[in-house]
Amino acid sequence: MIQTDRVEQLALRHGLRPGAAVRLRALLDLLDGDPHTPSAVTAPEQAIDTHLGDSLSALELEPLRAARRIVDIGSGAGLPGLALAIALPQTQVSLVESLARRCDFLERACVATATANAHVVNARVEAWPDGIGDHDVATARAVGPLALLCEYAAPLLALGGTLVAWKGSVGEDEQAAGARAAGELGLEPAGVVRSRPYPCSQTHHFHMYVKTTETPSRFPRRPGIARKRPLGVPR
Repeated sequence: MIQTDRVEQLALRHGLRPGAAVRLRALLDLLDGDPHTPSAVTAPEQAIDTHLGDSLSALELEPLRAARRIVDIGSGAGLPGLALAIALPQTQVSLVESLARRCDFLERACVATATANAHVVNARVEAWPDGIGDHDVATARAVGPLALLCEYAAPLLALGGTLVAWKGSVGEDEQAAGARAAGELGLEPAGVVRSRPYPCSQTHHFHMYVKTTETPSRFPRRPGIARKRPLGVPR
């Protein structure tokens, strides 16, 4: 009951439609009860903040609220992508995940939460041609450094689209590398926004980049190259 009340409060806080709290609770139950949950945080009393609160805090951002198509890069347990799909039923959300066992979990989660506007893509993000240039927003949470996220996201974004990266503390070197990589990819830094405080959010920020010009045709590079030879990092 305590967890149910807190989920309802979270839904009210973000102005979600009736029924959203029930579906978010179903996601919590699956995270807690599925033996193959791809997350170390599964207990509902922790996951409400660590997962749901963190994911839904991005609803403060206008580009995300207005998006028609979102791609969640490295979706894992569906956070933030599936939580956002529940919150934004008018938005199509692609949950891109390379590991088949995580995709199996995501498929179960879509069914458990009755989320018809989310679909699972079992692919490396660099090897998904159907997604090129097709998204208003790309989201990424706990995936990698900013330069890597820019390279993953840029080819998937339409002109004017926005990368929203969930990050904790980011050093000057990572920020500078992200800005340099963005410049090669047709992106421009669009600011860093502090997420609205909630338990566990002491250092959480959204790093945003907007696609202002077409991404060069040499991107995406072959799978794995972005991690091995990251853009924006002095050699």
